[in-house]
Amino acid sequence: MSAVIVAVDGGNSKTDVALIAADGAVLGTARAASGSYHQVGMKTMLETITAAVRSAACDTEADGITPKLGVYCLAGADLPVDDRRLQRELDAAGLAEGTIILNDAFAGLRAGSQSGWGISLVCGAGMNCAGVGPTGRTVRFPALGALSGDEGGGGDLAVRALAAAIRARDGRGQSTSLERLVPDYFGLRHPIDVVTALHTDDLPMSALPGLAPVVFAAASNGDSVARGLADWLADELVLMGVSAIHRLQLARSDFEVVFVGSIWKTEDSGFHDRVREGLLAAAPGGILRRLEAPPVLGAALLGSDRLKLGSAAETRIRAELTAERLRTS
Repeated sequence: MSAVIVAVDGGNSKTDVALIAADGAVLGTARAASGSYHQVGMKTMLETITAAVRSAACDTEADGITPKLGVYCLAGADLPVDDRRLQRELDAAGLAEGTIILNDAFAGLRAGSQSGWGISLVCGAGMNCAGVGPTGRTVRFPALGALSGDEGGGGDLAVRALAAAIRARDGRGQSTSLERLVPDYFGLRHPIDVVTALHTDDLPMSALPGLAPVVFAAASNGDSVARGLADWLADELVLMGVSAIHRLQLARSDFEVVFVGSIWKTEDSGFHDRVREGLLAAAPGGILRRLEAPPVLGAALLGSDRLKLGSAAETRIRAELTAERLRTS
């Protein structure tokens, strides 16, 4: 059986690959390291994706014929210049006859929506938003952090929590349980010890986003500083989402809003309520849901849309391309 789609979700933390047949059968899957060329460089990213595609092919009964379409939804596809670079390099890699390059936020939207259009709000280590209107018009954000006005996500939340802990300790800031909780999380005694470990590279910056659940727990327990941080993140997400809604002229429409990423797993009701209220105030017809499926599903469905495989194929892709399937690949 021939694979017609190479579906790739290349996130900041991992890369998922799936090979899809024309009838929607998932022929093979693979999981690998980061697929963001901003993090690992173009050469390593290409090697990672190529190896993952080959691994997926080994997991399948595919006949070795080059697939018709590669759909690469990548964390590093932030600006048009990124799209052009990635298009050139992945075309040259020859993993498929045709190539589609999209930011990974679009994969989350397609995976989580039944209609195929709406808004995705991505909040994990970083933050992003993508939108597709009913006519196919798209909007997105640079998502380059403070440089492009897109602060947010677990990383920035953690940096602000560490700063709050430092300032509480030295008297510049309000007293907060984060003064104790932040160093405790890293097995250290004082906030300055965390700063020192980061400064000397004894602690990688990539460890910081893991603090996010600590901040939400403190907020839920009544810490006003932590609550302020959680509210800040919620407000940034609302601003991004509302901007996309207005740019796509969806304020009076019924449409899906898909929440993608680890931050949405928090049980802090105050955070969820603030986001929900902010979005629905701008667009009462918004249907809010958290993505449960793996985002690579969205890459596969986008390929199915382009090749017009049909509703039966989409149903089969959704049934077979599950998180459990990827965990065992």
